[in-house]
Amino acid sequence: MDGAARPIVIGLFVGGRGSRMGGVAKGLLEAPGRAGTILDRLITMSRAVSSDVVLVGRHPAYASSALPCLEDAITDSGPLGGLVSLLEHAAGRDAIAIASDMPFVQPSLLARLIEGRLDAHLLAPRREGFWEPLFARYRSERVIQRARARLTARELSLQGLLDASSATELVLDDDERAQLIDWDSPSDRGR
Repeated sequence: MDGAARPIVIGLFVGGRGSRMGGVAKGLLEAPGRAGTILDRLITMSRAVSSDVVLVGRHPAYASSALPCLEDAITDSGPLGGLVSLLEHAAGRDAIAIASDMPFVQPSLLARLIEGRLDAHLLAPRREGFWEPLFARYRSERVIQRARARLTARELSLQGLLDASSATELVLDDDERAQLIDWDSPSDRGR
């Protein structure tokens, strides 16, 4: 996979409060079966396909990261505020959004997201009937205006953005869908 063939920016979303996880920065949890954190793993995977990898959102636990960090376009706007900042940073390039609490994503699935349905202006898988907006590829020039308008109107649902943008589904098999399991609470770490 050659990240230079199709310039992309990858945004690793770290701004969540982690309230169900007791305030823990979920990306800094140890990745299962591997040395290092979930975020370390995602950074390594992302840098293999793009030279432009950024953190999206603010959490004090990530302050020492060497990666650039994008502030939310509007504070207290949830992940949509971060997505708008990522799309603005992308400046016409494709943008990949990845949540920092997904410990099982494999490079092959990231490659499918990058290389799949190049005609789609927004490509995302579904899991349990819902879009995965934080494992999705956005054509920034095609999505930014709608995302900004929804942010301004305080229509903050990423599900709503993907529906309104006529997102294209990246169809996954069961093994690939399992890679998108995220860690939201302490009990999830046992999955």
